[in-house]
Amino acid sequence: MQAKTAVGVVFALNGLTFSCLAARLPDVRADLGLDNGALGLLLLAIAVGSIAALSIGGHLIARLGPATVVRIGTTVALSGFALTAIGVSGLHSTGLTAAAFAMYGVGIATWDLAMNVEAAEVERALGRTIMPRFHAGWSLGSFGGAGVGVALIRWDVPAAAHLVVGGLIGAAGAAAAARWFLGSSETPEPVAATSAAAAVPVRARRSTWTEPRTLAIGLMVLCFAAVEGAANDWLSLALIDGYDAPHWVGVAGFALFVSAMTTGRLLGPLVLDRFGRVPVLALTAVVSGGGVLLVVFGAVAPVIVLGILLWGLGAALGFPVGISAAADDPAGAARRVSVVSTIGYGAFMAGPPLLGALGDHVGTLRALIAVAVLMAVAAATVPAARKHEPAVG
Repeated sequence: MQAKTAVGVVFALNGLTFSCLAARLPDVRADLGLDNGALGLLLLAIAVGSIAALSIGGHLIARLGPATVVRIGTTVALSGFALTAIGVSGLHSTGLTAAAFAMYGVGIATWDLAMNVEAAEVERALGRTIMPRFHAGWSLGSFGGAGVGVALIRWDVPAAAHLVVGGLIGAAGAAAAARWFLGSSETPEPVAATSAAAAVPVRARRSTWTEPRTLAIGLMVLCFAAVEGAANDWLSLALIDGYDAPHWVGVAGFALFVSAMTTGRLLGPLVLDRFGRVPVLALTAVVSGGGVLLVVFGAVAPVIVLGILLWGLGAALGFPVGISAAADDPAGAARRVSVVSTIGYGAFMAGPPLLGALGDHVGTLRALIAVAVLMAVAAATVPAARKHEPAVG
């Protein structure tokens, strides 16, 4: 199925685009002269933009379709990167960088939501678990981008060039791949299934914000998003600040986390189809929380490396399985995915400033203990992800 390949490409390029910024956060902190608390507040701008986009994203996808919305998102995200390059490297303006981060947040979240809705439809069409592998594509793109970032940093390539060129490659590639989505008017092959985002029955138009199952899935996704987001935003800095690691070693630690998460997402469908969502997600919550604690208290390199690996493996499945669970019923799938994504992005909204402020008091590394605690909440909410059979008629 060409749509499956296209969705995988779009996920991978989204991850590559994201990793460009993740690898350059130490540069942003240094060039703007920020402490951890101020950097956390700056990262909040991304979350604010993302929440704003997700609040209307489901309606936008239902009206225009995932392919068109992906193209809109890539254009806005690339514009945010260009403005970030000016704000950080050109004018050294925190205010302009905050506006750029907000624009990037709007673009990346719009792109993210649309590709997840399309992925859920492809998964339904195939009749088997595949969502984690799409997210593995995201992780592979992020890992590749992080690896490139390590090399570019060691070669002293300016952050502005890294952001603009990386953003352009990701945005242009994803916009081109979206033409193969199911339901796209440009798709040259027959469409086997109508996109759930493009046709929403009246019974799905009731407020999804009042559905207990959807909200519980959202809380679970929030916790897993927090443990993943903490690695994205703070793992490199925690290794640098907590263990006096060189900048490139911090980025390499992030790359190791992404590689572990990618492995978990590639193997996850086999485990999920055999044992079911609930026991697998409960186990991964425990594994991820334990991994975070090993990173914080490990003290020696082998233990820290083991902690990063467990952190990444445990964080692998929560978000993609939550998206699949939200889309179990194709009626209103786009809106439920939008609600769950909005709640999940709450972790990206609250996490950076809270961890930044906590890091200013206890250190960047010790602040990660708070993330490990959230995995207990995740374990308590995973029953909501149990497979839900849509009502007939």
